[in-house]
Order: sequence, then C-alpha cells, then structure tokens
Amino acid sequence: MPLLSFWKSNRDEVLKLSIEQILSSAGDGNLRDHSECSTELLQFMRGVPSEHLFAYARHCLESSFSKSGLVLQDIVNELGRRLEFDVENGLYRGKRGAIGFDGIWRSNDQPDIIIEAKTTDYVNISLDKLSDYRERLVGEERVPKNASILIVVGREDTGGLEAQVRGSRYAWDMRLISVERLIKLVQIKEKSDEPSTLYQIRQLLQPFEYTKIDQIIDVIFTTAIDVESQQVSEEEAPVETNEHGVSSQVRTAPELLNSKRQAAVDGFAALKNTELVKRSRTLFWSPDKELRVCCAVSKRYERAHQPYWFALHPKQYEFMAEGKESYFILSCMDRGEAYAVPYSWVADNRQNLNTTDRGERSYWHVALTALDDHGLAINLSRIGKKTPLAPFRFSLPPDKD
Repeated sequence: MPLLSFWKSNRDEVLKLSIEQILSSAGDGNLRDHSECSTELLQFMRGVPSEHLFAYARHCLESSFSKSGLVLQDIVNELGRRLEFDVENGLYRGKRGAIGFDGIWRSNDQPDIIIEAKTTDYVNISLDKLSDYRERLVGEERVPKNASILIVVGREDTGGLEAQVRGSRYAWDMRLISVERLIKLVQIKEKSDEPSTLYQIRQLLQPFEYTKIDQIIDVIFTTAIDVESQQVSEEEAPVETNEHGVSSQVRTAPELLNSKRQAAVDGFAALKNTELVKRSRTLFWSPDKELRVCCAVSKRYERAHQPYWFALHPKQYEFMAEGKESYFILSCMDRGEAYAVPYSWVADNRQNLNTTDRGERSYWHVALTALDDHGLAINLSRIGKKTPLAPFRFSLPPDKD
C-alpha cells in the first residue's frame, strides 16, 4: 500500500514502523531526486509528530542502512521547517551543472542558511566546495551575499571539524551543530508560545562571536521564564477559598495538561481528517498552515457557577487570525470531550469577555458556566449572555494505554 494512503487510513500503525519500513513503502522505495518515493516521504514528514521525527533521525545515526544519509538530509530539512524556516530541499546526489547543497533555510528577518547534512564528521567535508556552493547560489541570486553555511552532523564529538573551520578563512561564514542539538532547539521552540524565543533560537544558527555569550543566555532565560509563566497563566482563574476562608491554588502538573491538550488536538485532527503539527505549546497547524488551532486546557474548579476557566492571549488570537480556518479548542481535564470554537465566533465576541491587562501579559477570560442540562456554555460576562458549547463539541480519542 502506498505510504500516504496507508498513513491516512492507519495513522497509529504507521507510527509503529521504523523509518526503514516507512521508506520502503514510499513510492517504489528507491529514494531518488524528484521520485515518487521522495515526494511521498517528504509529504509524510510534514505531518508526522515531532517526537517521531526525532526518533527517525536517531535511527539513521545509530543503525546505518541503505539511504540513511539521504533520509537524514530530509529529516534535517524538516527540522528546519519545525523552526519555521521556509525550506528549499536540495539534491540527494550531485550531478553535472547542479549546485550540490542539501537545503536552504530562509526567513524574513534573518540571513539565509545553506545546509550541509552529514551522518558523521568522519566523512570528508571540503570547506572549499561548500563555499563554492554558496558563491554559485549568490551568483544565481538564489541567496543573498550574507548567507551563511550550517553543517549538521550526526556525531556530537566534532572537534576535528570544528578545528578545520576555525583554522580556515571561512570561520565567519560557517557554523556546526549536531543533529541532537538541532533536535533540542526544536523541543525548546515547541515548549514556548513566545515569538521572541523562536527568533533567538534561529539567531543561534547564524555565525556570531562566541567570546560574549549574552545571546545564548538570552535564549535560555527567555525560554525558562516563558514556560513557567505559561503554566501560571493557564490556571490564573480567580483563586479559590476553602471552608475556612483560606485562599488556595492547586496547580495541575504540566505533563498532565499537555497530555490532555494533545488528546484534544488528536481528536480534532481525526475529525478534520488531517494532521496537526505542533507549532508551540498551545498552537498547532496543518502542514500547509491553513488550518490552525489554539488549544487551552482547564482543570475543574470547585465553583458551581464557573467550573472551568481559560485564558486567550493576544498572540494566540493573532495566530488564529492568520489561518484560513481556525479554532479555539477548550479542553477540560475531567471530561471526555472538548469544544472547537470557530475563530469567527471568537472575533465577534471577544469584546464581551472580561480581560486582564498587565502590559505585556494581557488576555481575555474565557469562563465556562454549567447549564441545567449538564452542558457547558461560555459566559459573555460583559453583556450577561451565555453561548452553549454543544454545537462545538467533539469526542476525545480513547486512552491508548
């Protein structure tokens, strides 16, 4: 069965396969430039969950197989897409008259990056040849003059290659990163909802002076603060008081919130018969970025009038606004269904929601109230109306345990 049709009808079964088995089921299984095998494999990678993409990369490095280096090249380029670069895949094998780059990563706010992917740094890498690729790409106006070269290698011990670059005239034009550290950058990006984190991560891939390490510290600090503040804001509903009048706030473990969130996203993706790729902690989109969802999760609060509460942040709203079809998904920790509220409803009603404005940390309050039929409704606090959520309801997939 062709890979894409098998993927569409048996997603869970495909995710159990090794990357070798996946490759063999793509087209005729022979990975060549512009082949059906390549087209299917690339399209599959665009929709696969990131953790499986990471596993495929590690398998290519740990279990050398025929075409493992070519598959790794595709995976590296897909990791670039997960960092929201506009990626142009290169050729698998050089041919007369063609420029043999492995990929070009472009973004609107930073210089282009020319990619060279290697399973190991034991393979001879000619820096002169890589520089020639760049000059030819500049000559054809496919990249600007300030484009740099990023060598992505499988091994983390790259001392020999590092010394080779440092001692060459290309020291300010080339950088190295291991596949594992590239994976870590994607993981950091997907844990954060803060756009500045993505910008800073992408800056790390550009050549810069390492004597001063402020840039690296900024990424670590921004991400740590961002992840911490996001969990707080996800549960920043009015504080409860116990029977003695003492305020209390019991937080839900982040891994439980994220597990519930992923279940809701998976259920909605199945409903739409598509894949939703993680863009950040709460934001997901289809591979073509046209279908977008923001998924918020709430624990149950011990308040009969308002058992669930969510925050909608301006950056989340903007993300949905830029999609062709977008939804704000509300998922409750103790319920087996979630609610996909269309962006159009959010746009029409956000002015009727209560707000918190703390400068950079402003958001709308999305409070749910219980109805007499045991259903839920969004409380439009400013106009005293309620919108039942029943029309937006969808079931969550059963636990895979």
